Amino acid sequence: MKWARSFVALAATLTVTACDAARTAPAGAPTRSAPAASPSPPAEITLAFAGDVHFAGRTADLLDDPATAFGAISSTLSAADLAMVNLETAVTTGGAPEPKEFHFRAPARAYDAVKAAGVDVVSIANNHALDYGRTGLADTVAAARAAGVPAVGAGADAAAAYRPWITEIRRTRIAVLGFSQVAELWSEWRATDSQAGIAMTRDLPRAVAAVRDARRQADVVVVYVHWGTEGEACPPAEARAFATEMAEAGATMVVGTHAHLLLGDGWLGKTFVQYGLGNFVWWRDDAYSNDTGILRVTLHGPAISKTEFVPATISRRTGRPEPADRENAARIRQEYAGLRACTELAASPAP
Repeated sequence: MKWARSFVALAATLTVTACDAARTAPAGAPTRSAPAASPSPPAEITLAFAGDVHFAGRTADLLDDPATAFGAISSTLSAADLAMVNLETAVTTGGAPEPKEFHFRAPARAYDAVKAAGVDVVSIANNHALDYGRTGLADTVAAARAAGVPAVGAGADAAAAYRPWITEIRRTRIAVLGFSQVAELWSEWRATDSQAGIAMTRDLPRAVAAVRDARRQADVVVVYVHWGTEGEACPPAEARAFATEMAEAGATMVVGTHAHLLLGDGWLGKTFVQYGLGNFVWWRDDAYSNDTGILRVTLHGPAISKTEFVPATISRRTGRPEPADRENAARIRQEYAGLRACTELAASPAP
């Protein structure tokens, strides 16, 4: 190629010139050291988080074509270096329904859909992963493994449920963990040393130990929690207390879902906390709110340099999230900013 040949010729010329200069320099003349190279600035990394996803009711048909299940919002997820959602369903065709009101399950194509949307990791620490018992949970975990989708927050025992997924992006190691704080059946569904289940916030010593261990292994620790009170736009005391525990244990950020509407965000010391991302791919049109969106977090190396909420609205026809138009985007951003008032979070990190 022309540019390659030109480069070789230029390199040869520079080499000869340098050698001639060395030969003609006076004996004993002082030499100059080349200036030390400046350290490279930390690489920019983008993370994207969205809320609750399941494929039932009006969203079940979206899996007829998993490649398009998330629609246009996929471009926002795919653009991030790491994207995450809460997969709030058992992925199984077996098991028996648990003693509770609502039950969700989906075929293994659910994992094809999240992969096609650009999602890199899902949390299965929620109040629906065991809707069809431990048989359903085992199927959910096996289907994730077969699809190549990391799933955090539940597993064959506590070691698996509390284990972080760790990835490296441009020399920055990122650990991701999932927990549930939902009270329903929590003691029956929790993972133990000898029983499959979910990583629960109420097993606080185990949760804190998991985050501290992740902190030792990674530069950035993401904690994704299913918490809050359905229909309430302010985080309950239990959620605020757990966020504090996570911050003290070394979490870089804590992200949440479950309340079926948006909650506020802000800073707890040097830890960024988002209390509720609302529904995302939602099964029926009776939610507390159809406002939703994607939290976009920018890192420079291990440090958070920017956070941004990208508004979206859930389609009443399909249950699929769609980028908000100009008018709705302005409204959602304004309302979202006002949600911080009851979170007890700061607008900026502690110095």
